[in-house]
Amino acid sequence: MTDTSAGIGANPKAPQFSLSTFFTGVMTGQVLMGVGVVGLVVLLIIPLPPFLLDFLLAISVTSSVLILMTALFIRKPLEFSAFPAVLLVATMFRLGLNIASTRLILSHGHEGPDAAGEIIAAFGDFIMGGNFVIGIIVFVILVIVNFVVITKGSTRIAEVAARFSLDAMPGKQMAVDADLSAGLINEEEARRRRKELEGESNFFGAMDGASKFVRGDAVAGLI
Repeated sequence: MTDTSAGIGANPKAPQFSLSTFFTGVMTGQVLMGVGVVGLVVLLIIPLPPFLLDFLLAISVTSSVLILMTALFIRKPLEFSAFPAVLLVATMFRLGLNIASTRLILSHGHEGPDAAGEIIAAFGDFIMGGNFVIGIIVFVILVIVNFVVITKGSTRIAEVAARFSLDAMPGKQMAVDADLSAGLINEEEARRRRKELEGESNFFGAMDGASKFVRGDAVAGLI
């Protein structure tokens, strides 16, 4: 009879916990995205102090400029394939900031113009120039430009691009098959082109959905 008591609990292949492995797993994109979404939900519920609202508004403006510059300087849509998801998260972030700033203005507006933070007060002074009539007129113009021109126009562009991309996909796939049959391209190049066509179709479809979400955010901001 062999003695196996010494081998109990001594598994050399058992995974060992380490802080480096833990933090590496936490810093993955999926986990960060989940934490960001939870943070947005918390932003909709918990009141924010003015200094934190200023910090988040600065992050929102900076990220918006970075996204705009990235979108302007890409040559192909697939170079920024994460744009629909980034646009969705940025829109949710802006919506949460709108709710947080509105809560601060309604609850602490009697304390002075800086009750909702320095950024909102500075932007209001810059736009209004000390005149409420000018502020109302500029607000109406910005609402019309944002909702009627930019939001509706971008929504229509996304719809048309998604429709044409879907309609043109069979013809493009047939062209790839024809080039492969004629020997103009090899099998690896054909797979690359098919994958690129699939990526473009998914991108424009996601942009169509994201544009509708942005339009809803514009309506909510108007209210």
